[in-house]
Amino acid sequence: MRLAANDSLRLGAALQTAVVKCSERCLYQSAKWAAELLDALPEPDVDAQMSDVPDSQVHPVFAPNPDPVEAALEAQELGRYLLAKSFFDCKEFERCAAVFLPDPLLAGLLGANTDDTATSKGKGKAKAPASFSSEYSLPEISQKSMFLALYAKVIAGEKHKDEDTEMIMGPQDSGAVINKQLIVVSRFLTRWFAERQADDGDYSASQGFLEYLYGMVLAKEKNDSLALDYLMQSVHLFPWNWGAWLEITNLVSRVEQLNKVTPHLPQNIMSYIFHANAAINLYQQNPDLAASLNDLLGIFPTSSFLLTCKALLCYHSKDLFAAEQEFNRILALHPQRLDSLDHYSNILYVLNRRPKLAFLAHLCSNIDKFRAESCVVIGNYYSLLSLHEKAVQYFRRALTLDRSCLSAWTLMGHEYVELKNTHAAIESYRRAVDVNRRDYRAWYGLGQTYEVLEMHAYALWYYKKAAGLRPWDAKMWQAVGSCLQKMGRDRDGIKALKRALLADSYYDTTAASSFGSAATVDRMSQMDPEVLLQIATMYDRLDEEDQAKSYMELCLAQEEGAAGADEGGAGGTGGLGDSIAIHHDSPGSDAEGGPGAAAGAGAADGSGTGVTFATSKARMWLARYAMRTEDYGTAVRLAMELCQDGVEVEEAKALMREARSRMELADLVER
Repeated sequence: MRLAANDSLRLGAALQTAVVKCSERCLYQSAKWAAELLDALPEPDVDAQMSDVPDSQVHPVFAPNPDPVEAALEAQELGRYLLAKSFFDCKEFERCAAVFLPDPLLAGLLGANTDDTATSKGKGKAKAPASFSSEYSLPEISQKSMFLALYAKVIAGEKHKDEDTEMIMGPQDSGAVINKQLIVVSRFLTRWFAERQADDGDYSASQGFLEYLYGMVLAKEKNDSLALDYLMQSVHLFPWNWGAWLEITNLVSRVEQLNKVTPHLPQNIMSYIFHANAAINLYQQNPDLAASLNDLLGIFPTSSFLLTCKALLCYHSKDLFAAEQEFNRILALHPQRLDSLDHYSNILYVLNRRPKLAFLAHLCSNIDKFRAESCVVIGNYYSLLSLHEKAVQYFRRALTLDRSCLSAWTLMGHEYVELKNTHAAIESYRRAVDVNRRDYRAWYGLGQTYEVLEMHAYALWYYKKAAGLRPWDAKMWQAVGSCLQKMGRDRDGIKALKRALLADSYYDTTAASSFGSAATVDRMSQMDPEVLLQIATMYDRLDEEDQAKSYMELCLAQEEGAAGADEGGAGGTGGLGDSIAIHHDSPGSDAEGGPGAAAGAGAADGSGTGVTFATSKARMWLARYAMRTEDYGTAVRLAMELCQDGVEVEEAKALMREARSRMELADLVER
């Protein structure tokens, strides 16, 4: 999909305006995002571009503010604004804020000492002061200068918060240190919006940036509903501030909430991009989402952000080879870009691409070794070499640079599990959940760690949280089912494991239709033998031998792939599709490992898994079952197969000798 020349020009002008306005307010990440998107927009025709050139020599993006009151204030305070912005650029945030809002003025306005206002733990909702000081009035400054001063206050508070925080995972690092400037900014903006609302009842003259700042502060204070209201006002007033859209994304925790919010957003291309990005962050995977990304890439063919979204969509859908190819393309187009390379390193780690991961680690180190993403990539490389202590060192370094680096917290938890330091692993996973409660890997890691400690009730709770975030993921349901089995809840465990089987089947057909795979594999006949063995074992413990036999036969059939499974199913599976149809509300699979990963890979070409530990256990059970039912011929055949496979040979020989002796005895009796 390509835009017409005039539409492309208008879109380019809007992005240019976004870059300038965000840069003027020191929102550099939003400015960078808009500039990268602008660079990915194909150049329009020269004739159309020349026809749109204004008579004035001043570019429209540098034109004065159309609001005469704001324009007059901006012109009047230009010198002070330039001074404040230079302080901000030099990272002197307190001096920047003091140019327009010195501390004595703020203390008088808010009726409190600004250094002592933040005594709460940051867990409650934002509260306005009981009464504002009527002795002082709000300063007459432009919205641009007010935003810059208040934003500098917030950044200064974050800087002091980092300075006051203890060493990562140190004895005093409880994560309870707060930004003491949030309450100051929150009170100031509460009064500013209250006065404007009292004057005319609307915000027609607002520029949208103060709404964004207030929403961001409210979100940090855990007042999510009010924060969402102000952020939605912000994107209606100025839709090109990507930072506001990201804050909304962080507040949307479920697909239902996203669908509820979407109709109330401005209907433009930014809303379209937001919806695609939010859906990916919620681990959605469907053909419509893939089509949306392809449409956007038709407009911005080389956009690093959209290409990264496409790669992450493949990653979350467990199409790791496609995800690797997408990241290869991004790296070829933008070789100096470090954003999201931590995800690329995860993919290379799972695929065991050691030379590529080594190259990526060297590349990141050469570009900027003091970026959190670089440290995560290097940590993943050391983890692949099984140098877990060295990996922890780099993940801690990444968190020192950026405490909100989700990948570093989660991966450090994995490393502590490898080092058998379960206490540190649990703390790492908990901190990952604090950063992003949608991170299913952290919840799953907590479940695994508590399962190692044999605290199955806790493990089950965390596994269920992970399964709720990834309802289409077979690995999550397999963990739930295994935990229930260990707790003796076999009936519930069977339901969870059947859901895991159905999730595998649904995922493969969805992935094929979403990404244009060469062939759609019927996974209902190529299932994980480990899961089938677990289901059969639980049925056996429930004394339901017919069901146990059906699933043991189905497990054994996975050795031969699709054809063998069909034959096994005909031999008495009792209709697997019918037996798991009650769980048809769940689809997905996780390729990061797990007991069934190898089996799934082996069956992908229809050749089956071959002999595995699970299929050998099923063969032994079926042999014993044949002995109990006096089907000695089948028992001998299965025992001979066990001897050929080299699994449980002695027991198989003993069973074969017993079966033959009973056959001989039966022959004698008949004579």
